[in-house]
Amino acid sequence: MGKKWFVLRVQSNKEDKVKKELERVVKLQGLEDLVSKILVPSERVTEIKGGKKRVVERKVYPGYVIVEVEVDESGQIPDNVCFVVRETYGASDFVGGKRKPIPMTDKEVEKLLQKVEGEEEKPKTEIEFCKGDRVRVKEGPFENYDGVVDEILPASGCVKIILTIFGRPTPVELEYWQAELV
Repeated sequence: MGKKWFVLRVQSNKEDKVKKELERVVKLQGLEDLVSKILVPSERVTEIKGGKKRVVERKVYPGYVIVEVEVDESGQIPDNVCFVVRETYGASDFVGGKRKPIPMTDKEVEKLLQKVEGEEEKPKTEIEFCKGDRVRVKEGPFENYDGVVDEILPASGCVKIILTIFGRPTPVELEYWQAELV
């Protein structure tokens, strides 16, 4: 016996509700020793809407909840746990085999947990530009200059843009929100 991670299909945009309901039902049924963790992997992303910068929580796997379950000697989820999970409001079924769910591989679990634990760091910046995009500078000393995206620097949230200043191509590094697509 040991613990294995399984993927549960749920109604889209109901992941957090299903997680709370599943936690409630597991506690009510006294199955806390068999269902140890329920995760809805999400990441913090910085986005700009209406000229305002904000940090939002975005689901990494929309429509899925990850569940850690104590398996039996054959490596399967006990029937009572399977029944409770499948009957939880909003839950559809486990991903995997027709009759019995298939657990995630150790490599998949390691990758998932690194992603979940890594989210305590600063939010990831979502940059909507691609190399070669034509952009206009919206703010700063180069406001209203047009240029071409030369490089995207996601770690710093910046883009390198080639602007034509006094007839010469000049590379300028700006924060991504200071430019917009033309």
